[in-house]
Amino acid sequence: MGKQAAGGTGGADEPLLPEFSGGHASGASVSGAVFNLSTSIIGAGIMSIPAAMRVLGVLPALVLIVAVAVLSDVSVEFMLRYTGWATTTSGGAPSYAAIMGDAFGRAGAAALNVFIAFTTTGTLVVYLIIIGDVLSGSAGAGDEHAGVLRELFGAQWWTGREFVILVTAVVVLLPLVLLRRVDSLRFTSAVSILLAAVFMLISMGIALYALFSGTAKVPRMLPDFSRLSSPFELFTAVPVIVVAFTFHFNVHPIRAELSKTSDMKAATRISLVLCSVIYAAVGFFGFLLFGDATMPDVLANFDSSSGSGVPQALNDAARLSYALHLVLVFPLLHYSLRVNVDELLFPGRRPLAADTRRFVSLTAALMAALYALAIAIPSIWTLFEYTGSTFAVCISLIFPGAIVLRDAHGIAKRKDKTLAATMITLAVITSSVAIASNIMSSVRGAQAKGV
Repeated sequence: MGKQAAGGTGGADEPLLPEFSGGHASGASVSGAVFNLSTSIIGAGIMSIPAAMRVLGVLPALVLIVAVAVLSDVSVEFMLRYTGWATTTSGGAPSYAAIMGDAFGRAGAAALNVFIAFTTTGTLVVYLIIIGDVLSGSAGAGDEHAGVLRELFGAQWWTGREFVILVTAVVVLLPLVLLRRVDSLRFTSAVSILLAAVFMLISMGIALYALFSGTAKVPRMLPDFSRLSSPFELFTAVPVIVVAFTFHFNVHPIRAELSKTSDMKAATRISLVLCSVIYAAVGFFGFLLFGDATMPDVLANFDSSSGSGVPQALNDAARLSYALHLVLVFPLLHYSLRVNVDELLFPGRRPLAADTRRFVSLTAALMAALYALAIAIPSIWTLFEYTGSTFAVCISLIFPGAIVLRDAHGIAKRKDKTLAATMITLAVITSSVAIASNIMSSVRGAQAKGV
């Protein structure tokens, strides 16, 4: 999800970067589109891939990554097929909201805006949780992992999770999210991409060092059912992978910048292959390093108890590089959230950036809500499970399939409708099982605490 914030998650005319939305004669190349799409796909979701591999085992996790990538390619192809028709009908700029509105009217476009608002909210809360994990520490499965500040200064009131996240939100993030133009963040976005690459290189280097030094764990190829309360618990990993491949509301803004919009299909496929390889590598190396002790946020494992044998400074560099990456991407995603919420709450008003009181009030309210959720829900796995099985699966699989089944312009073939129906059915079944498994696990956990 990384740079997905820059996506056009607002209304039908909301571009990636407003001042460049119209495209140019010398538009972006396929390689440029691949770069933008890849950074849209890779985000906080990558932190839970090793934990998904812990639940499923290496081989099923790899199969799931490939399957979700293939379904994502199919859903994007569906979206692109209806783009021209929706643009002709609405007369507006091509966008996900436009094709939803073309198929299902204003209610369809509004539903998409609501689901994107919830998805971006969940992702921003995950960003804050990860930042808290890195700086203060985290606990899960009976294990406590100290953050960088606690390792350096011990357990002080000012190294506590609540205070650290609050200071980060107010002192660091708030000034960035108060910038009114997305293009003001173009330099921080470029730096954030570099930091993500630094994290991946450092983490893979640590894993290879541990492998050759003999401290790496032997990764399980298949699930360990003795560690699961129910076989249905395997389905809880599905929403995590779905979230990791939810980038669909960035497709049209990136497509608009191509010199040949017909190249978007190829760019999408190349990006999905590239990101699948990155996800598989990070998942495997993370699981190789930490085995069954892998945390839902794998960054939390890079503390003094990692056992990797490398200097702690290198572990801290891996954690801090990705935490800083999320800090720099946060305002871009917040921009999309703010636009969606404003359109839902204040339709027809003058542009948000032109109304200082509304802009500042909405920004402050959203930041306060995000902070409260980050403190109340300390696990990124929990958020990914629920947002992935509801909002993200609708955005990435169910809505594109529904557009094909609705077939407002009669252009879908029988095999298209069959594939769309199959995609929706698989999404609904796996998400329903995942939600049911999550609820049962929560009930069992509450009962165990009450004993």
